[in-house]
Amino acid sequence: MELKFVDYKAISMCKLVSMEKVMKFSSSYVDSKLMFGVNVAPKFCYCRGLLMKASYDATSSVTKKNFLVDTFSYQINGTNHTSLYFRDKWVLDASDDEYGGVLINPERLPSNPDEFTFVLRASLSHWKVKGRKGVWLKLPLEKCDLVPIAVKEGFQYHHAEKGYVMLTYWIPDEPCMLPSNASHQVGVGGFVINDKNEVLVVQEKHSAPTLSGLWKIPTGFIVESEEIFTGVVREVKEETGIDTEFVEVMAFRHAHNVAFEKSDLFFVCLLRPLSKQIMVDDLEIQAAKWMPLVEFVEQPLIQGDDMFKKIIDIFIARLGKRYCGLSVHQLVSKFDDKLSTLYFNTVDDPDLNCQTS
Repeated sequence: MELKFVDYKAISMCKLVSMEKVMKFSSSYVDSKLMFGVNVAPKFCYCRGLLMKASYDATSSVTKKNFLVDTFSYQINGTNHTSLYFRDKWVLDASDDEYGGVLINPERLPSNPDEFTFVLRASLSHWKVKGRKGVWLKLPLEKCDLVPIAVKEGFQYHHAEKGYVMLTYWIPDEPCMLPSNASHQVGVGGFVINDKNEVLVVQEKHSAPTLSGLWKIPTGFIVESEEIFTGVVREVKEETGIDTEFVEVMAFRHAHNVAFEKSDLFFVCLLRPLSKQIMVDDLEIQAAKWMPLVEFVEQPLIQGDDMFKKIIDIFIARLGKRYCGLSVHQLVSKFDDKLSTLYFNTVDDPDLNCQTS
């Protein structure tokens, strides 16, 4: 549906008609008229010192693409004035998503808060008539002053990044089917062992008091669009300077209510060292070294923790070829035509006695 843009400047010049009242009138008028396929508006507005006449083109087409022309004629102290406005639609620029919703174009959002309020209300009414469902509104940092307006209109926070905040609005009178924000963070730890049966270990500068003095394997978080097998190699390199080759995922842990009430996936990976010289990352790491496996296992904090002990058992079983982890296989699925990484257990060497334990 095509509607016209109101000359708020002209209207607000009337002392008896506040901007807030104009916005409420315009919004309620749009809500009541959007169901019709014609463009109609009141012919006259009159108040002390201001006679304004609005002229509109009418059309029965809801798909017409041409620009609309609005002419406003008004008088101030007996002087005639005319304003001309061009606007393609009185609806926010948006694209349809594959689930019956809309994605609002953040680059074409009105900068003026009053205009944004009015057009947002008109857009929601328009999308409701059209049978749309979820609305995604991405507000860049430079337009953060529009956030309270969207929230007041019923939008809810979905997630935020450094440069924007994403809000959503569910139109149908039924349970919301929009996907929730990301629920997990993904961490990795690298078990790196050399030909001398030594494990690459670190002591972190910032750690919980309960872990004071612990020599642990290098760990970290996967960054956006990063694979597990490349992320763990990167983390080991950043913390210790050691180049490695990914071998397999030996095990992974799943925990809940960790950081900001999110769940946590932590993948313990076996890596093969490609270099020997350690170069410590001074920002995160206090010290790093190659530690004999026996000495690493006998640490009191390792022996006193069931989780650590089990991981060590798995690691030793893997070295003894009594256990096989999950190796990397990259495949393309017809479901989305995208390259995915599948981790699974496979035995290529028939002479390898690799059994789960």
